[in-house]
Amino acid sequence: MPNNKKLLTRRHAIAALGIGALSLRAAPASAKTTLGDDGIYHMDWYLESFLDVSEDLAGATAKGKRFAIMWGLKGCSACKRMHEVHMQDPKIEGYIRDNFEILHLNHIGAREVTDFDGRKRSEKAFGETYGIRFTPTIQFFPEKADGLAALSGQAREVARMPGLLEPNEFLAMFRYVREKGYESSPFPEWLKRQA
Repeated sequence: MPNNKKLLTRRHAIAALGIGALSLRAAPASAKTTLGDDGIYHMDWYLESFLDVSEDLAGATAKGKRFAIMWGLKGCSACKRMHEVHMQDPKIEGYIRDNFEILHLNHIGAREVTDFDGRKRSEKAFGETYGIRFTPTIQFFPEKADGLAALSGQAREVARMPGLLEPNEFLAMFRYVREKGYESSPFPEWLKRQA
């Protein structure tokens, strides 16, 4: 009987070590990009959401992350490049994954999204409300939803990436938001100071 207890204890220890090893985060380069049924690219770590942006923002903040909405479109060559080049760079992908919750929406999608003011709209109508004209576009929001319901459209954002920047500037835009550079200057001025 005492040997059984030792055996169980060893098995538990081995299992715990195995679980601990599994909990170590895989290298960012192992992130998987897939082309969804909707024709847009997805990373395996993008936010799974009930599409209530107030809840998504609160959830991101609770995790110590920032909330962003990324817009994609079937057949968008820049979206493809962003996912196959930018998001496969471990430095870029790792920084974004560690510091942001990304909600990926379809520019012409029909899923229902609940806005900060409680209004429900299709993805397409939601994007029109914010003046999303092309893809990829990434909207960055403040850390809290306080006061956002009283604002409209782009006034709710702290920053926006309209189109695909080159990899270094792409990463810099995420750093700009994470470091709250928008509180002191527009992105181009902030970027010049970083050089």
